[in-house]
Amino acid sequence: MLNWQAHYNSRIVTAEEAVKNIKSGDRVVLGHACGEPRILPEVMVKRAEELENVEVVHMVAMGKGLYAQPEMEGHFRHNGLFIGGPTRKAVTEGRADYTPCFFSEIPTLFRDGKMPIDVALVVVTPPDQYGFCSLGVSVDYTMQAIQSAKLVIAEVNPNMPRTYGNSFVRVEEIDYFVPSEMPIIELPKPNIGPVETEIGRNIAKLIDDGATLQLGIGAIPDAVLNFLTDKHDLGVHSEMFSDGVMELAKNGVVNCAKKTLHPGKMVVTILMGTKALYEWVNENPAVEMYPVDYVNDPYVVMRNDNLVAINSALQVDVLGQVAADTLGPVQFSGVGGQVDFVRGAARSKGGKSIIALPSTAAKGKVSRIVALLDKGAAVTTSRNDIDYVVTEYGIAALRGKTVRERMKALINIAHPDFRQEIEDQVKSVYFK
Repeated sequence: MLNWQAHYNSRIVTAEEAVKNIKSGDRVVLGHACGEPRILPEVMVKRAEELENVEVVHMVAMGKGLYAQPEMEGHFRHNGLFIGGPTRKAVTEGRADYTPCFFSEIPTLFRDGKMPIDVALVVVTPPDQYGFCSLGVSVDYTMQAIQSAKLVIAEVNPNMPRTYGNSFVRVEEIDYFVPSEMPIIELPKPNIGPVETEIGRNIAKLIDDGATLQLGIGAIPDAVLNFLTDKHDLGVHSEMFSDGVMELAKNGVVNCAKKTLHPGKMVVTILMGTKALYEWVNENPAVEMYPVDYVNDPYVVMRNDNLVAINSALQVDVLGQVAADTLGPVQFSGVGGQVDFVRGAARSKGGKSIIALPSTAAKGKVSRIVALLDKGAAVTTSRNDIDYVVTEYGIAALRGKTVRERMKALINIAHPDFRQEIEDQVKSVYFK
């Protein structure tokens, strides 16, 4: 028997046995998003009465978030690096915390001791013949969490796709293995409405043949992809992608042939999508996963010529300031990789960065293009970084434009019902 096999066989335990090693006061990091373990957090929460002040850290929550429920106060406290649906209420009510940070810098927090980790709970594939497990859909900060944690507990799940690139961990790096055959968390395909369709049509005008794309997940990115079927030789260097990119790759639109960094390869740090996507990326040599401090590093991003970064926002003011993670003083999501890619695209030869958003919210009652950001809103991306802003009403090109030119361009892509109101506010606020 090989050494790794002996280690592996001797460390297979039940979830209950594994989480007994979590102690009061520990900082526990969960694997990210669709790579979040499904068994271990629930079993950990069942020990609530035995534990005090256990800090649970992760970015996007795709599980149940039981540790963030009101009755868990004093036992568990969530520290969000990004806020998701299961944890948002706890943060708003002050029962959980939010730590602002760029996605690309999270591994550094773990590595340099600013956020030391006691326990990492992750999901991996079964080991291959050489004793390596793949992190599958979640390499991002999960790789560094494994490397930095004092204790690593992994759900070993044959449903996790084996992805290539820098996604592998040695069996010996993991302390306990908990067998699981639960389905990997899926992200359903979004509904694309007429507003998203028009935004997608406008963004597609800015994408040339041979461009390399960074795009998020949701209705707007998927709408963009629908308008790229007549493009050629597109590439992908993105913190994430979903089923839409898979379809373009199957149709030959995305082939990464013109990429200047990792030619022929789609580079990504996290995957979120349906079972069909997971089956497609399994052992697919065209898809390479790397940790987020590589994929999202602006100095890595810039090495992709003609990099087009597409990101979203909740509000944009007439100066070009972007609020993408707060609704007024309420923390809604997180910074993620937006600024990483905006700055990387700015340094890319032929690069462009696009902030895309519907012109209104609240069923048309509120304009997202505003004279002033809501009171308490945090600026995600500064006006100095902004390039293009796109709504269903058009494209505002802001780079190199004066304040007055920016204001005019942004008012012109606001919903027509709000344009005069914004213009009046601009005159009273900015020009006295």
